[in-house]
Amino acid sequence: MNRVVITGMGIYSCIGKNLEEVKNSLYEGKSGIKIDEERIPFGYRSPLTGMVERPNLKSDLSRRQRVSLGEEGEYAYVATIEALKNAKIDQDYIDANEVGILYGNDSTAQSVIESIDTIREKKDTTLVGSGAIFKGMNSSVTMNLSTIFRLTGINFTISAACASGSHSIGMAYQLIKSGLQDCVICGGAQEINKLAMGSFDGLGVFSLNTENPEQASRPFDSSRDGLVPSGGAATLILESYDSAVKRGAPILGEIIGYGFSSNGDHISTPNVEGPSRAMLKAIKQANINPSDIFYVNAHATSTPVGDANEARAIVNVFGENGPYVSSTKSMTGHECWMAGASEVIYSMLMMHHDFIAPNINLKQPDEAASKLNLVSKTLDKKFDVFLSNSFGFGGTNSALIIKK
Repeated sequence: MNRVVITGMGIYSCIGKNLEEVKNSLYEGKSGIKIDEERIPFGYRSPLTGMVERPNLKSDLSRRQRVSLGEEGEYAYVATIEALKNAKIDQDYIDANEVGILYGNDSTAQSVIESIDTIREKKDTTLVGSGAIFKGMNSSVTMNLSTIFRLTGINFTISAACASGSHSIGMAYQLIKSGLQDCVICGGAQEINKLAMGSFDGLGVFSLNTENPEQASRPFDSSRDGLVPSGGAATLILESYDSAVKRGAPILGEIIGYGFSSNGDHISTPNVEGPSRAMLKAIKQANINPSDIFYVNAHATSTPVGDANEARAIVNVFGENGPYVSSTKSMTGHECWMAGASEVIYSMLMMHHDFIAPNINLKQPDEAASKLNLVSKTLDKKFDVFLSNSFGFGGTNSALIIKK
């Protein structure tokens, strides 16, 4: 079995448009949550969101390439450019080697809605445009990036709700570990436009703290009133250890465990047993003791039931006074399909710069969270091993363990 390493990372997030900006925001405990004024007249109960600026790609891509690329695809392209540069991979290397792509994406709402609106108004399907079908498919990110970068390896999209980005890393890890691929681009992307988040708002799961947007996302806090939607994209370059050494690549970390499970329970309410099984499976595959894990980046989205059940699951696995725990969603909001990938990058940045980012807005942990070793202020600490949790609707769970 091959060892699997991370050789590149790229990020486009509400707390920074690149690795350096994001690292600084994490250290400073800086929130990216704002009010989207367009959501108020549109009918939202909560206009809060992690605000991400659309990149201008006119100088980077041809018109033909741009017409097929939706919002989340634009974010993914920018993140992937940074990740490839970070990994010291250029187009010549891609052309000469089999490089694959697995990306997390579970919906492309805006592109689909805009196409249907055009047909309804014009009563003519030919006016939708040639790129509409490629923007509107769930596999939009992988089909576009595989074409732009001329990739010849594995190529498909992981749709697993808010665990999509994490599962994409886990599946790339398994393919490389088993020798089927040497290098895979993986990650997650999420659009933030008002069309994409309307049905979620209708469920009543979003925070209503519009007076203090930066304080609205409050994972583990007893006064939390819901999550804040967000988005962007995060890309990681995974390679076999031998491949990375052969080309003199920077080795940023090694994936040593991937655990997964299904709750087999309620479609939207998480339980304790499923996440516990995923973490234990990752620990078993990593062949380490729970006490070897120094930090857990919690999935915790700032919902009353979800946070409490994850806290119970972490205590189940690690006991009380276990590893340090924080949820970077306190700063970013819930990046949905992107979150599982971005939170690995957030944790990698912490590990490489010797700090643990705070769980901001944490004033009083609830009863379940009070048993966790929660970090509420930036902690200057060196560490070598972390676990990142990601859970999604339908009861899908993913846990990744990475060491320096």
